[in-house]
Amino acid sequence: MMQAESTWWHGPVSWRRQSPQQRTKPSTSGASLSRCSTSCTPARLFRMLYPRSVGGGEVEPATYIDAVGELARADGSVGWCVSIANSIGLFAPYLDLDAARTVFGDPRSTCAWGPPNDCRGIAVPNGYRVSGRWDFASGCRHATWMGAHGTVVEPDGSLRLNDAGRPTVRTWLFPVEEARLLDNWDPIGLRGTASESYTVEDLFVPENLSGTREDPSLRREAGPLYAFPQQTLYSVGIASVGLGIARGMLDTFVELALRKTPRGTGRLADNAVIQAEVARAEARLGAARVYLLDNVTEIYRRAGLAAPIDVMDRARARLAGSHAISSAVAVADWTYKAAGVDAIFPGSPFERRFRDIHTLSQQIQSRDAHYETVGQVLLGNPPEAFF
Repeated sequence: MMQAESTWWHGPVSWRRQSPQQRTKPSTSGASLSRCSTSCTPARLFRMLYPRSVGGGEVEPATYIDAVGELARADGSVGWCVSIANSIGLFAPYLDLDAARTVFGDPRSTCAWGPPNDCRGIAVPNGYRVSGRWDFASGCRHATWMGAHGTVVEPDGSLRLNDAGRPTVRTWLFPVEEARLLDNWDPIGLRGTASESYTVEDLFVPENLSGTREDPSLRREAGPLYAFPQQTLYSVGIASVGLGIARGMLDTFVELALRKTPRGTGRLADNAVIQAEVARAEARLGAARVYLLDNVTEIYRRAGLAAPIDVMDRARARLAGSHAISSAVAVADWTYKAAGVDAIFPGSPFERRFRDIHTLSQQIQSRDAHYETVGQVLLGNPPEAFF
């Protein structure tokens, strides 16, 4: 790890070493994430992937992977929100520098948004009129800016098309005060992320606070980090969260096994089946982490300053992320089962992590269909679009 980047590691480690009472438990309202942001903001953990031109860290992906994993090891919601904030910061290279600094330049700035849907923005002189509702805006309760995505309706009523002849998807950015947050996040897990829905109505967004991330070759910012499409590093971040949650569960189970003697048996740590399965879980989790790190680091090392990484490298990064998620879920499931009744009570270190990882496993980055898409690329039949 480069000396300049080693300081990014101190924040996640010191935060994880706090007691659970210091970190606070995640709540439905996301209040704990607001308190967590008090620690994450000074440590600049939301800004690891931001360009240096806006005061970000622009760290190597390996540093980012391990930092997010370390946070998620203690609290999946915190790791998730740090991952999402960093992923959104990857939009800064697609904005003019002055606009990027307006949105991302303040050391306290973070941005939240939900995925694209069928909402549209109407092109008007010097900008757009945007209306609609978007969902899953993780971290919106401590964000300073919001974003929204949609197609563009031209003054003549037609949809704006990109170079491939398909409707372009544009992103609009605006201060969080311009959005109405709906306070409707009530899932089984990752409850502290406050991944709420939000609406705007006939909101004017100036041209310079909008852009498109469809074509990585159009970015303003050079460098190997931004040769990765935004969606590629987004998937890497979610995989890091999964690895961290599973690592926290496995570590906690080892602690339990050293002191627990189930009724009618010996100590868990002395059970041959448990010994073998702990070893398998350790190997599975460790191998998945190294596979992710090695693939992404090798792609980063070969990446140029300007040209985006090719489809094969995108597929390899996606495969490593998908494998990490599926491996993490498998390890988490085994530790939950092996912990017995110690895992079933609210507030236990197993119960919350189990809910968190099975919420992560339902997210788009966890789809089994990614294996099929990667297989198409590996067999020389890539899909028309791949990120």
